Amino acid sequence: MSNTNNTSESQDSQQSSRKSQKPHNSQNSQNSQDSQKSQASRKPRPMEVLREARAQLAELTGMTAESVSSFEQTEDGWSLEVEVLELERVPDTMSLMGSYVVELDSEGQLTGYRRVKRYERGRADVRGSR
Repeated sequence: MSNTNNTSESQDSQQSSRKSQKPHNSQNSQNSQDSQKSQASRKPRPMEVLREARAQLAELTGMTAESVSSFEQTEDGWSLEVEVLELERVPDTMSLMGSYVVELDSEGQLTGYRRVKRYERGRADVRGSR
C-alpha cells in the first residue's frame, strides 16, 4: 500500500514540476529567439570576417588560404587580399602562391574573388609592383 501512495505522490510531484517548467521553457525559447535576432542584426567583427573569408575561399577554390595580407572595410562590405598556396613543390620555397582579392558583403558573405598575382613563395616582391 505504501508503494501506491509513494507512486501517486511522486506523480503529483512530477506534474507540478512540469507545470512550473512550462513557462520557464517558453521564456528560454523567447530569449533564444531574441539572441538569434540580435546576432543576425549585428555586424560581424573583423576577426570573424577574416576567418569566414578564408574558410569560404578555401572551400570554393579547394586551395589552402595561408594568410591575409590586406583587409579593409568598404561601403558595400569588406575587401581582403588573401595569399593562397596554389601548387606545393619541394623545396617549399619553389611552391606557387596566388594573391587573391576577396570581396565580402556587410554580413561577411563572400560575393566574389579574383587572382591578382601569382609568384613563387621564395621570391621577394619587385619594388613598385603590387
